[in-house]
Amino acid sequence: MGDDMSARFASLLVANRGEIACRILRAARAEGLRTVGVYSDADSDAPHVRLADVAARLGPSPPQQSYLSIPALLEAACATGAQAVHPGYGFLAESAGFAEAVVGAGLVFVGPPASAIRAMGGKSAAKARMAAAGLAVAPGYHGDEQSLERFTQEAQKIGYPVMVKASAGGGGRGLRIVRDAGALRGALDAARAEAASAFGDGTLLIERALLGARHVEIQVFGDEQGNIVHLGERDCSIQRRHQKLIEEAPALSDDLRRRMGEAAVRAAAEVGYVGAGTVEFLLDVAGAFYFLEMNTRIQVEHPVTEAVTGRDLVRLQLQVAQGWPLAFTQADVALRGHAIEARLCAEDADFLPAIGPILRFRAPQGVRVDSGVETGGAVTAHYDSLLAKIIAHGGDREEARRKLVRALESVFVAGLTTNRDALLHMLTRPDFINGCPTTDFLRDNPFSVGKPSPLAFALAALLFVGVDADAPTAGWREAIVRLACDGFETILHAARAGDGWRVDGLLLGGIERDGDDLSFVVDGVQRRARCVREGDVLWLDVEGALRRFTDLTYAPPIRAEEQAGGALRSPVSGVVVAVAAKAGDAVTRGQELAVVEAMKMQHALLCPLDGTVVEAHAVAGQTTIAGALLFLIAES
Repeated sequence: MGDDMSARFASLLVANRGEIACRILRAARAEGLRTVGVYSDADSDAPHVRLADVAARLGPSPPQQSYLSIPALLEAACATGAQAVHPGYGFLAESAGFAEAVVGAGLVFVGPPASAIRAMGGKSAAKARMAAAGLAVAPGYHGDEQSLERFTQEAQKIGYPVMVKASAGGGGRGLRIVRDAGALRGALDAARAEAASAFGDGTLLIERALLGARHVEIQVFGDEQGNIVHLGERDCSIQRRHQKLIEEAPALSDDLRRRMGEAAVRAAAEVGYVGAGTVEFLLDVAGAFYFLEMNTRIQVEHPVTEAVTGRDLVRLQLQVAQGWPLAFTQADVALRGHAIEARLCAEDADFLPAIGPILRFRAPQGVRVDSGVETGGAVTAHYDSLLAKIIAHGGDREEARRKLVRALESVFVAGLTTNRDALLHMLTRPDFINGCPTTDFLRDNPFSVGKPSPLAFALAALLFVGVDADAPTAGWREAIVRLACDGFETILHAARAGDGWRVDGLLLGGIERDGDDLSFVVDGVQRRARCVREGDVLWLDVEGALRRFTDLTYAPPIRAEEQAGGALRSPVSGVVVAVAAKAGDAVTRGQELAVVEAMKMQHALLCPLDGTVVEAHAVAGQTTIAGALLFLIAES
């Protein structure tokens, strides 16, 4: 910026955590700003805390008492002398009330004006306003009457399938697809409860479900002088639970990019937008596009736009917040090459969030990695499951895809389950390679873990009996090992065979270990693996799959009720918010026995069979961990 441009602020408080906090802190430092971090008790030693020049404690771990507490954030800003606040994404990033409170405290809010946030914050009102501005919206009902009768009538008019959505917020929370009238009541109840918990507002809307469409968003940027440009599109069609997993740019023809870009700029201008924002559309197979919503903040997937435009969006946010005009026009925006981002998350094969210690975190080399975790940290039930964003840029789409695949193959996370293998599955499906993913991608390309290979079981058995010890020839000659992995269980016989070991017909030798890295020889071929062991649990990355093996050799036998399928375990780590059964109750298959909430999403626990509750361990208001036994039912 020119020397005549005076600055409004010299210090910045980042009202967030994790990778986006680290990202903003680095950008602020590049802008020459003094940085202030904030943290909850769970994050007292997190990377973003150490990255900031100073950091202030907000409160206990629950978000409502820390990152969502406006008084605590303003008090931190006052105590540290911060002159501006960047909200990041999530938490209070799209809260008009927070933006007003920041400005009311005499600070600069790095984001759009509260009026723009409020105009786009409610999906129902935003759709009506955008329709009036000439943007196409999907047919739906966005009214104030929220009765079952009214929704039933409107769904019938729209035609099934319909989408039930929370009017406030996003991120897939409070959203359900309803394919027939019989499922409408349950979807409305579940979406309303989830929306009320996540956003404090249970207002819903319904609209036609455009299945098989693409989810495409346009990055827009405005300054206080009234200039608004777009920086191209991102395809975000690959999603689970209506939350994005893989994003890429570019993804449109020049003509479609121009038309969608013009619509997005018109939407931003309609609400007097300033700063970074994203206008989201559904693009159907005929090439028609429909306004979904506007995210009035920086997006998780902004790095792919940065990669293809060469522009630092967070630094642009800070410059615009200083009152400086954009230094470029629409004609200056050019897209170079192709970029793809994959979100590495702590979650299981069913895409349910996982928690636990991070015993090891090894990031890939040669690509961009935005992360806020490290070895020795932990993922708790309080916050989002995102561990890192991995972004590959290439001269064309296939080069970017190959780079990203190789990068993900080199990722190693031990201590909790991640979606790394699921991401690799997606990136190597023909539907993705051929460049035609839609929002139905995961339905058409389901991911399943499958049984570990005999080699994986054999290597795990040898690692449990101690071949990776400092004296690998010491002690044992043969052993019987009982292992479990991803719902599969087996008993293996391991014995010395010359300089190697034979495990149920497989001959392995030359096992050498260097930290987490392992090399071994099987059938005359040297192979490599990575592993971390903690007690009876082994994290083993071999043959392109990262598995969690448990040594059950000395574990007690499984109870008869569990063998009969009567064990009901928590699918996620979270808080039990409702309990509908107690010991001694007669229950039926499919009956809801409890609800567990994790990361603002609710998961109903349904009875697996007809019978009687023998044990009931679920207690409303108490936390539980994934896999914990909540009910044991004896079949009737």
